[in-house]
Amino acid sequence: MPIGDIEKMVAVGLIWGATNAFMRKGAVIWDQKSLESSQSLQSASSNLHQRILFTLKSYLNLFLTWQYSVPLILNLSASASFFAILGHTSISLAVPVTNATTFAATAVMGILLGEKTRLGYALFGTFLIVLGVWLCVM
Repeated sequence: MPIGDIEKMVAVGLIWGATNAFMRKGAVIWDQKSLESSQSLQSASSNLHQRILFTLKSYLNLFLTWQYSVPLILNLSASASFFAILGHTSISLAVPVTNATTFAATAVMGILLGEKTRLGYALFGTFLIVLGVWLCVM
């Protein structure tokens, strides 16, 4: 397998991990905005039609929140790249490498974005993930 494929798998994992953390942050922003506006609307929406419209409006507002939608688009683009990589790479290597890298990148990016975490455990776990990916590649 060409070394470029491994680099592409790691890049996809890094993009997935970073965008996961940013999408979570964007979802929290959306949740704070929608909580204020939904309290009055939820009490008024008693029939099925109003609840369906309320739900659709909530999803639309989520996608209109750029802090969520921009990372989502980048995440989906990385997913398309991942499927292209699978066309010429062993799935038994591609999946562990990208998933492990995604997990590590999500943890590190979450720390950088200020999420509360046990820093020592997160960094040690990230080290173990990097070690595992290195062992898989070697």
